[in-house]
Amino acid sequence: MHAHILGLCFALTLTAAHVQAAEPTKQPAKVPVEQLQQFTSVIDNIKSYYVNPVQDDALIENAIRGMIAGLDPHSSYLDKEEYNDLKVSTSGKFGGLGIEVSLEDGFVRVISPIDDTPAQKAGVKTGDLIIKLDDTPVKGLTLKRAVEMMRGKAGDPIVLTILRKDVNKPLKITVVRDIIQVKSVKQEMLTPGFAVIRISQFQEKTGPNVKDAIRQLQKEAHPLKGLVLDLRNNPGGILDASVEVASQFLDSDKLKYDRVVVYTKGRIPGADIKERAAGKDELQGAPLVVLVNGGSASASEIVAGALQDHHRAVIMGTTSFGKGSVQTVLPLKGDSGLKLTTALYYTPSGRSIQATGIVPDVTVDELKFKSSKVADDDFSDFGLKESDLKGHLSVKENEGKTAEADTDAGKLASKDYQMNEALNLLKAMAALQ
Repeated sequence: MHAHILGLCFALTLTAAHVQAAEPTKQPAKVPVEQLQQFTSVIDNIKSYYVNPVQDDALIENAIRGMIAGLDPHSSYLDKEEYNDLKVSTSGKFGGLGIEVSLEDGFVRVISPIDDTPAQKAGVKTGDLIIKLDDTPVKGLTLKRAVEMMRGKAGDPIVLTILRKDVNKPLKITVVRDIIQVKSVKQEMLTPGFAVIRISQFQEKTGPNVKDAIRQLQKEAHPLKGLVLDLRNNPGGILDASVEVASQFLDSDKLKYDRVVVYTKGRIPGADIKERAAGKDELQGAPLVVLVNGGSASASEIVAGALQDHHRAVIMGTTSFGKGSVQTVLPLKGDSGLKLTTALYYTPSGRSIQATGIVPDVTVDELKFKSSKVADDDFSDFGLKESDLKGHLSVKENEGKTAEADTDAGKLASKDYQMNEALNLLKAMAALQ
């Protein structure tokens, strides 16, 4: 079985979509004899003249990694350990710091810290550039080696030296390693009748968990007048989960674009897939606002794009990451695998968001109310996008409670400005409805 991946990139966490793919029809390939002879000649010279002895398996693996790394930022070779990590991570339980990272100009760039993980709790932010792991400079390390150094026994600390936008000097952040058990779905009542569902990443059980969250909120609200779907800093995950989540907010009998949530196009047979919505809108037409930002990628963008194209939700926040490609994991001998970009995905109306992202209907920057004493972690994110990656692919309510409501609104605005604006928009939409 092949696995279609919609996560950002190989990192301390890996996300994959376990979807059965059609077996590619392989066309006879012309073997480039002269180039292969040159390749073997290079291996022979390294074995004969390099200052230190090098094992054949190390040479071949390095050659494979280099060949694949030259394709795009999301294709990679997975050795046995990495391949096992990929399969384990989709269950939501894995070891590490809890960050999605990529390699950029020799340094490790933080794409997104995952909710309620050691990295997020320690203050690591989207866009941070990791330049040291304990006392070891990152420059010159492979991504695999950097990841290996960040892994370790639960309870063991590691000091990350980080460069952050608008901070004049490097920050040293101590993160204590732990077994990561990510709860991908959380819900909360923001104010009577209005709630938020937060999805931190798309896992195997995210779809049913979102449905349970909606129904729990509906019982609490009596009725639920509006919902914020928070997809900020969600790095992606399983394709099927994103389709299932989007479908829960769509009435499939009333949709245009042939009920399509997302479709993919690629070169191989089986790469062209249309995923369609099924079922009824769990919110029964109640207003919906979706929050996205530069850390919202892949599966998150599928949900936001589908709800935007079908005019079911108002998309608010800042432009998303812009990862519009699909990776397929092809098993190799020796329990290893090849993660290869095999298709691009498109929103129902035919938009590709590769390297451009989902542009919000309402742009709201991530603002913070700061005291006179500015803390090191009070700066907004770097705004890293797919297009920044080297080698990216181109293509009026409760009058008697006004004072209390105002106080709560002030607290929310100071804590999360974008969420406060989303709540204000929901209330306006509900009033108009």
